[in-house]
Amino acid sequence: MLDATDKAARPAHGPSDHPAISATKVGVLLANLGTPDHYSYWPMRRYLNEFLSDTRVIDYPKWKWQPLLQGIILTKRPFSSGANYKSIWNEELNESPLMTITKQQTAAIAAKMQARYGDQVMVDFCMRYGNPSTKSKVEAMVKAGCRKILFFPLYPHYAGATSATANDQFFRALMDEAWQPTARVVDPYFEQPSYIEALAQSVERGYAALAEKPDILVVSYHGMPKRYLMQGDPYHCQCQKTTRLLRERLGWGEDRITTTFQSVFGPEEWLKPYTVEHVAELAKQGKKKIAVIAPAFSADCIETLEEINEEIRESFEHAGGEQFTYIPCLNDDPAHIDALSEVIGQNLAGWVS
Repeated sequence: MLDATDKAARPAHGPSDHPAISATKVGVLLANLGTPDHYSYWPMRRYLNEFLSDTRVIDYPKWKWQPLLQGIILTKRPFSSGANYKSIWNEELNESPLMTITKQQTAAIAAKMQARYGDQVMVDFCMRYGNPSTKSKVEAMVKAGCRKILFFPLYPHYAGATSATANDQFFRALMDEAWQPTARVVDPYFEQPSYIEALAQSVERGYAALAEKPDILVVSYHGMPKRYLMQGDPYHCQCQKTTRLLRERLGWGEDRITTTFQSVFGPEEWLKPYTVEHVAELAKQGKKKIAVIAPAFSADCIETLEEINEEIRESFEHAGGEQFTYIPCLNDDPAHIDALSEVIGQNLAGWVS
């Protein structure tokens, strides 16, 4: 986590009134999607307003979208979304699972960086929507002496509505800095061998724990409007490649694994097949035992813990499915932390020794 305890000092050859300057460090700023501060109405409304007002997420013209959002959606949706969050909320820490897991990931990666680089590198996290904000963490890192910042969106695959909007917010934060740090942004890591290995190990562990092995593994990715693909977004292709690399690492035939997309929103066509419909079709085809994994998420969240493990499970079982197994996200699994740390190390090349 961010360590801003380093004491700033006046430069040795500076005049007596020269402002104190912190010792130079390199910051690694992890970024995830975000989370409401609570599942009650107003925190949910603030969070949804920020999220659904992002033109990277909903790219309809503001004159058309905002009246609908402010007048109808934000009046009703905080109640339903709040109920979904309440069903998975970490009541002990009073935070969402995404927040809990991101903190765990950050602490584990910080320990890795400390062991490798000592005090040269500090690690912290921010959220694109909600708290802690990207701006607040950039400000804190600069104040603590980070003259270089590596920004790492925790999305294996690139998408305009995930990686790009996180980067946008990071660059906006830099615009407000009088003395901007040098910045780098981590590329998508969907084909990083250590990431594929971590995914494969999680599948192998999940299958080993079952008395009866699934008929098929459903690899469910967060969806997006098909129009985005046609406009040049590479997300769909990167997801398909992840499934292929995972299948090859597991040594499976194509009949044992399938790619789907979840979280459809609005009236237009999204990437297909839709997970919630496809699992029901699998059950009707006689595949009564399935496992589901969600490689597009670096941490379990509302889309996995509630949507997959409740809504999608229900769709499968209602259609006659008998055994539904959700394989958790990689979260703070040691193999995942090693993979993320490897990616960070590659991107810090030339900055630290």
